[in-house]
Amino acid sequence: MTDLSSIDLYSVWPFVAVGFAAQLVDGALGMAFGVISNTLLLSLGVPPAAASAGVHAVETFTTAASGISHALHRNVNWRLFARLMIPGVIGGALGAYVLSNIHADDAKPFILAYLTGIGVYLLWRATHPTPEPREPKVVEPLGLIGGFLDAAGGGGWGPVVTSNLLVQGSAPRTTIGTVNTAEFFLTATISATFITQLGLAAFTVATVGLLIGGVFAAPFGAVLAKRVPAKRLMLMVGVVLTITSLYGLWRALG
Repeated sequence: MTDLSSIDLYSVWPFVAVGFAAQLVDGALGMAFGVISNTLLLSLGVPPAAASAGVHAVETFTTAASGISHALHRNVNWRLFARLMIPGVIGGALGAYVLSNIHADDAKPFILAYLTGIGVYLLWRATHPTPEPREPKVVEPLGLIGGFLDAAGGGGWGPVVTSNLLVQGSAPRTTIGTVNTAEFFLTATISATFITQLGLAAFTVATVGLLIGGVFAAPFGAVLAKRVPAKRLMLMVGVVLTITSLYGLWRALG
């Protein structure tokens, strides 16, 4: 654990920049804060357990700020929110328990390969005519699986839930806002589990920097989600999901 009293601006600013960029993408696209932050923290030498715990601790604050912003901009479908949030919390609690007892790395290549396929499909959808938005049918199981994978696999709520809802025809703007808002309750549940196991070890210099940058960027992501055209949002989601999943797959197999 890092002594927070010893933190200086030079050590914090790189993580502030990472948190700002990751949350700007996440707030606008409904995914990628955990993926981007975890990848960068691991590449900077932060231990995996501390990186995961720190990112989830930060996401509790960033998703709260992002959710409030999306609600104020009327980006939230509250009926869809209720259908996602409850099973998502259950899946997150179960995933955190599993992660505490079973190593989940063996499943990552399969999950990442699946997400890569979803990303490619969204890229195709974004460049071809699409039908009018429609109410998604598979929601509760999606929330349960997304919550479980987010906790047990070190990330996945945004990529799994947002991408699948878009594939089902859900409107991009309200899908992104709703998934971001529901994620607060998921990350709060997962963070509580990590903190009971690791104590304050999650709060490192990296965590402080991510928190500052992420909270500051949250309102801007909501504005982007409201103003950017739907097909462009879908294209951006496909690009981010494909690139991050391919990179994660390469690391998992390498």
